[in-house]
Amino acid sequence: MRITLRVWRQKSRDDEGRMVTYELDDVNENMSFLEMLDVLNEKLTLQGEDPIAFDHDCREGICGACGVVINGVAHGPEVTTTCQLHMRSFKDGDVIEVEPWRAKAFPVIKDLVVDRSAFDRIIQAGGYISAPTGTAPDAHSVPVPKADADRAFDAATCIGCGACVAACPNASAMLFTAAKITHLGMLPQGQPERASRVVKMVNQHDEEGFGGCTNIGECAAVCPKGIPLDTISQLNNDLLSALASGKL
Repeated sequence: MRITLRVWRQKSRDDEGRMVTYELDDVNENMSFLEMLDVLNEKLTLQGEDPIAFDHDCREGICGACGVVINGVAHGPEVTTTCQLHMRSFKDGDVIEVEPWRAKAFPVIKDLVVDRSAFDRIIQAGGYISAPTGTAPDAHSVPVPKADADRAFDAATCIGCGACVAACPNASAMLFTAAKITHLGMLPQGQPERASRVVKMVNQHDEEGFGGCTNIGECAAVCPKGIPLDTISQLNNDLLSALASGKL
């Protein structure tokens, strides 16, 4: 395929940035999107130009590092991670626009790479449990109802890619925060800090500059792991219960 790419180029945080157009011939439909960017970068390097900076690690849809906005959609036209998107999702002659996540809390470092350390600070605020040290307990020593275990597991599949933030008109990270809160809140081990956890994590979310949730649902629509929108309802329920308890 012959593909025209319009890619966001930005030298640093302080640089104004702009869209730059590139032409690529002989793009194989079986290439992943990142492999296609690799080919473009090889071409740019041979021409003595600065290659496009983009984040990636596992390239297996697990780590969440590779997110970019493709033609206005977080991760592109398929509900998957950017690394698992293949060029067969496009056709010969397509013009593809590639941009970084756009959010105040995700400042651009260079080109398509953004600083997502705000997510780390949200988790540091409360995304943990108290666990006594010592030997591991016997398997199944703490009974967990299957419905609760399934919901906790579904929430735990969040990979922190940031697509929810990129897709939300408010640049809210509530789906990410709710996934972490639901994951721990559904398990017996997560109960001691359940009230303080939700308050601390939501406060940190707001301090980082993420927007508020207005239940538009774009976050769940692009989430590559299918985190359900109703996890935000559970976050809200936990938050109201914690504030009403007066124990904080």
